[in-house]
Amino acid sequence: MSSTVEKVAEKYGYSPDQIQSQKFGTGHINSTYLLSVDGEDKKFILQSINQNVFKDPLIIAQNVRLVGEYLKKNYPEYLFVGSIPALSGEEMPLVDGVYWRMSRFIPNSVAYDTLSDPKQAFEAAEQFGRLSKLLSRFDPSLLRPSIPGFHDLNLRYDQFKEAHANAEEGLKLKASHQIETALSHSFIVDFFNSYKNSPDFPDRAMHHDTKISNMLFDKTTNEGLCVIDLDTLMAGKFISDLGDMMRTYVCAFSENEADMDKIFIRVEYFEAIINGYLKEMGSILTNTEKDLILFSGKYLIYMQALRFLTDYLNGNVYYPISYPEQNLVRTVNQFKLLSEFFSKEKILQSIVDKCLHS
Repeated sequence: MSSTVEKVAEKYGYSPDQIQSQKFGTGHINSTYLLSVDGEDKKFILQSINQNVFKDPLIIAQNVRLVGEYLKKNYPEYLFVGSIPALSGEEMPLVDGVYWRMSRFIPNSVAYDTLSDPKQAFEAAEQFGRLSKLLSRFDPSLLRPSIPGFHDLNLRYDQFKEAHANAEEGLKLKASHQIETALSHSFIVDFFNSYKNSPDFPDRAMHHDTKISNMLFDKTTNEGLCVIDLDTLMAGKFISDLGDMMRTYVCAFSENEADMDKIFIRVEYFEAIINGYLKEMGSILTNTEKDLILFSGKYLIYMQALRFLTDYLNGNVYYPISYPEQNLVRTVNQFKLLSEFFSKEKILQSIVDKCLHS
């Protein structure tokens, strides 16, 4: 056990001889540990906050506290995994220059890195939809951005154009087809802008990171238990959560897959997402939002492709890579997935329509 983990545990009243810790989970942003306490059945999750990504971790703490208080007051039965205050009352104690938080470990729970059944997609979409539904009357303006511009497509497109203008000629040559694709799909930005200020396309309190590993399932029943990892819980559009589920659930392979023949939409997973999400949010979404359900997938996939391409043109400064061309491969991967959305648009829209009216 590291001396830092021992120091953090002491902030919560546990001495080094009382605890055992082990690395936990597969996340790449924050370092996570499972903490066991002698003589106690309960366990805790201890997590450091990556300040290269989250410049002001106390914003996360404030957002989670505000939402937690709202849910406790209005929906006390909801399983919300918030932070446990340290003995000092701090929500995130600072230890050796790093902010840490503690939360309860949910017994008999499991998180998955990949989906193996459409039922899992349904359960996850239902849980993310439920959180959005319960927060539909919460004022999203109370939440401060933990990552400013995180899902701002206009910002991401501007960053891409700047990277393109300043990139080395060799990189631009290698990425010429992807650059052309990015530019030819800028109508996605224009389409979003035609709606973004509409009162029928409101800001909501959104999770913003709906990958499957941010869901806890019951080990016994495999039913969805709750949503975790609330670092990016902030104001945004509904398309952020629904679109990210489409981007990360409908294909059996991640953005790191280099064999583009493997990149296609599993229609049954798409339908499961829509059904699960609308089970909770069907009565909450405006008619305008319902019209944008399919667009949400295009929005998130295009934005992620732009981000990978931008990083490649900038010299791979943001995303971790295993080989020099990996961000370019990721870009090709995401544009292939985007093309799948367009080629199957009629089928996918018919599924949306069926789910809306079922």
